Amino acid sequence: MLPFVTGNWSCAAKKDMAVNKIVYQENKFIPESIINEAKIALSYYPELEHVEIEFKFKNDIKKSFMQAQPKVSNLFKGRKNRSYYVFMSNRFAIEKEEFSMADVPSEVLIGWLGHELGHIMDYREKSAMGLVVFGFRYITSANYIKKAERTADTYAVNAGMGDYILATKNFILNHSHLSDSYKARIARLYLSPEEIMVLVNDLEEEEETEEGLMTNDQK
Repeated sequence: MLPFVTGNWSCAAKKDMAVNKIVYQENKFIPESIINEAKIALSYYPELEHVEIEFKFKNDIKKSFMQAQPKVSNLFKGRKNRSYYVFMSNRFAIEKEEFSMADVPSEVLIGWLGHELGHIMDYREKSAMGLVVFGFRYITSANYIKKAERTADTYAVNAGMGDYILATKNFILNHSHLSDSYKARIARLYLSPEEIMVLVNDLEEEEETEEGLMTNDQK
C-alpha cells in the first residue's frame, strides 16, 4: 500500500525504530536482526541487485505485517533511479491478537520478504503516475488489492520462492493467535496454498521442457 497517496507519508520514515543496519550489495539497508533472511529473499531476485531498498521497522502498520513502498523523494526521477522501502512491524496486532517478529519462523519471514520484493518487481514496471494510480486504486478497491497481492505472490513463486511463500500462507492460515476474520481476508485476497502449488508445478514443467529442448539441441 502507498501511504503517500493518502497523505501519511511525511511521518512514515520518522517512526522507524532505532536498530543496527547492515549495508548489503552497496544499496540494501537491512536491520541486523533479519539480515540472513533478507539476503536469502534477495538472492531470488537478481533483477533487484542494483535497486536501492531500505528495510525499516515501523510501529504503526495497520492490518499488515509488512508493506513495500517507493520512496517519494525520487519517485519522479525515472524508474532506474527509483528506490524503495520495505516497512516491517516489530509487533503485529490484529483484533487484540498479537505476535512479534521473534514468533515468526525463519522460512516464513523469508517468504514474507519475498512477497514484498514481488511488489517491488511489480512497481518497477510502472511509471510514477502509474504508481500514484495504483495507490489510489489499492485503497479504494478490494478487487484491486486482490490483483496486486496475487501479482506479488506470482512474482515470488516464479522467482523460485514457492516453498517459502507456501510456508508463509500456511503459517497465517494455521496460526491459532490470528483471528478468523484476518485469515478469511488472507484467503480471499492472496493466492491460496493450492493455487501456489499449481504455479510451482507449472514452473517445474516449464523447466523440464526447457531442459529437454536443450538436451535435444545438444545431440
